[in-house]
Amino acid sequence: MPPPIDLTATIGGRKVTPALPIVDGSASPPNELQFNSTLSSFISQNVPLEPVEGIQRRERVLVKMGILCREWVQSVAAKRGLSSDAVASAGGELFTSGSYRLGVHEPGADIDTIVVVPSICTKEDFFGSGYVPPGSMMQDDEDGVNEMRDPDSLAERIRRHPDVTNFIPVEGAAVPILTFDWEGINIDLLFARLNAPSVPANFDIDNDMVLSGVDSATEKSLNGPRVTNLIAALVGGTEERYQTFLTVVRLVRKWAKARGLYSNKLGYWGGVNINIAVALVLQLYPNACPASLLRKFFLVFKSWRWPNPVMLTKPHDAELGLPVWNAFQAATMRQVAPMITPAYPAMNSTLSVSRQTLQILHEEFARGHNVVDKLYKDWQKGDVLDKEKVESGEMWKELFEPSDFFISYPHYLSMCIVGPTQSDAQSWAGFVVSRLRKLVSDQLGRSLPLKKIQLWPKEFSACIAERSALLTRAQRANSITYFVGFRVDALRMRGSELDIERQLQNFSKFELSRFHPLIPGMDVLPKTFGVKELPKICFEDVYEGGKVAAMKRRRMLIEADPKRIEAKNKKKLAKLKKKMEAMKRKKEESKAIEDKIEADMKEEVDTAEAQESRKRKRDGDDANEEDDNVDAEKEEEEEAALLESALDKIQDSAGVVQHKTREEAEIDRQKLLAGELLHDEDVEVKTEQQDRKLTPEEMEEEILRNSGVVIVSDDEATIVGGNKILPWRYGYKNAAGVKKEEPDQKEEKEDQKESKPAQSVRTKRVAFKFKTKFDVVELDESGRVIDKGDDDFTPSLKWTGRKGGFEFKLGERGLGYYRTGKKVVIPSNMAYS
Repeated sequence: MPPPIDLTATIGGRKVTPALPIVDGSASPPNELQFNSTLSSFISQNVPLEPVEGIQRRERVLVKMGILCREWVQSVAAKRGLSSDAVASAGGELFTSGSYRLGVHEPGADIDTIVVVPSICTKEDFFGSGYVPPGSMMQDDEDGVNEMRDPDSLAERIRRHPDVTNFIPVEGAAVPILTFDWEGINIDLLFARLNAPSVPANFDIDNDMVLSGVDSATEKSLNGPRVTNLIAALVGGTEERYQTFLTVVRLVRKWAKARGLYSNKLGYWGGVNINIAVALVLQLYPNACPASLLRKFFLVFKSWRWPNPVMLTKPHDAELGLPVWNAFQAATMRQVAPMITPAYPAMNSTLSVSRQTLQILHEEFARGHNVVDKLYKDWQKGDVLDKEKVESGEMWKELFEPSDFFISYPHYLSMCIVGPTQSDAQSWAGFVVSRLRKLVSDQLGRSLPLKKIQLWPKEFSACIAERSALLTRAQRANSITYFVGFRVDALRMRGSELDIERQLQNFSKFELSRFHPLIPGMDVLPKTFGVKELPKICFEDVYEGGKVAAMKRRRMLIEADPKRIEAKNKKKLAKLKKKMEAMKRKKEESKAIEDKIEADMKEEVDTAEAQESRKRKRDGDDANEEDDNVDAEKEEEEEAALLESALDKIQDSAGVVQHKTREEAEIDRQKLLAGELLHDEDVEVKTEQQDRKLTPEEMEEEILRNSGVVIVSDDEATIVGGNKILPWRYGYKNAAGVKKEEPDQKEEKEDQKESKPAQSVRTKRVAFKFKTKFDVVELDESGRVIDKGDDDFTPSLKWTGRKGGFEFKLGERGLGYYRTGKKVVIPSNMAYS
């Protein structure tokens, strides 16, 4: 059984124990150690440490600053009229905190320092403000603000140093600070004034009694090195454990910067928060290797039950009258993601984290865990990942990919901060940036119907404002811009436009107006963008192909979005269901039609059967009547036959030379009754005409006359067909030669026709064959010949456009297109009136 792991630490005369028990104290298994080797390869190439020359330069700068601070304290003591011994023992110490104190040593990282001075030094001595030169009266500048500082102040001593650049004093902040670059190293210097006459060289800053009688600003300034020292003590049980802590801190800091999560003042996590978070995971898994601890880090904070506080040790009250964080206070209950500092007085270091930024942090924790867990599982399979990427550690690059902030939202808001001069712009920008989180979380996030809003913590050294903004060249040169991305909630939206003017006015009225001195030229210029309207500068350092590559990646992410795919599948399924319902409905309708047709057919069959039954019954009655008629006709035929026999005998007895049959005799009788029997003279004329040979014209005339056609002379033929009434004028039934019969007459004729026995009538048919060929023409409604046109003329009632070789006019053949330069011949068969 392995020995128990003791994580307690003694610091500042007080024993500190972890707040949470150990979850897994076992060492990492061999497979995790092999997996950790890939992470070590990645760290050596992508997370470099500060070179030895850089570390030595930082130490040299800190030594110079310490000497300068002690000389300043002694000068202040001399001004107060203290004895030489008191001046020499006044002391003054320079402490560091943050990543430099822990030994993270990132290239280009700043150094957080705190100068601790005795009570004889004041904030005015530190900044040199309110200074009046001897023998002169206070002179105000044009804005009413005296900018002259005491040349013996620490601020002026640092500003005048030849190795110092970019010097910015921030005296009005809650924690007064000097920001400057010393030999290219960015340094933040805080001021801490103890309630003691001196600060000895063996001063123990970790002792809680140093906070006795200090003001709020000093308390916050001293809290930095005290928290850092306590974190280092809690994770420094062994050298291996401390190196694991530093390795994971460097990785998490790199991940947070790449994903846009590294800025405490803008609502995310800062350096202190990352140190506390990694130290907590190390307390839960004290013997894990860096790769395993990194995976546990994302797992722990992905699953953390906010707003439960993150704390390394339980809050301790030294009874010095300073407020200590308490979970049961009313003010703490509104904190969404508290992270408690381990040193006295315990306070929430993530007070700036809001509901909106916590949502983004949780999404990134979940993404980080998915990436690392997938890498570990794929590495265990052995044949999924590329061997070269595994050996070089490039497989870890997916975790540290830059955020897709500028292609993740449909709408963006830029905040351009401008100032009249460089120094004024720096102080003004520092104040505005410290309050941007209130605009995003308090003003926009709470009062607008937004699904998500995110403030990008990286600034752009460019003036991104409306073209209509009246800015000077100095203002455009001394400007920085921050971006905010947001997505509108359509369900909560009222209207079609989102108005943020009121929120921006409230932000300017209640927050920005607190800055002092607010001089002309200091301003904040907002501007809204669509995702495709963003300037190219937003994509240059993130995507290799710039804005074009970013838009392509955006399209790829949209198409690969699980929610979009699910919505697309649902839409496709709904469309398919609708189509199936239509097919089902159509099938039911067709079935109903078939059933109706079948019913109609059945009804027709039944009707036909009933009619057939009635017909059969009627035919049976008619058959009886026909039998009676047949008997009567038979008797009549017998009587007629007896009469004909008698007539034949009479004819024979009369001595008629030409004997005729009964049929010929019947024909002659009919002709006689019709008056068609010829006399002897007619027979003689006919015989003479038959003897003379007729001409072709007379033969044709005879044929037409025999056919029933009335022949007239040429003198009488004035109008051919003039005696014919055209059918389209009065209708077919009213045409000439057709007598309209009354319904009664028509029925009477039909009855007579049915009563007469059917007789075979032979109808004469005459075919007309003309020797002369005539043109076939078409008549219009007025009976005029319609001209169809030819190659030289095309009839048209209106002009239909230009036609090559023709002109549109009214000519001999009517209105239409006539060929130019050629005479148009009127056909012989054309008739004009």
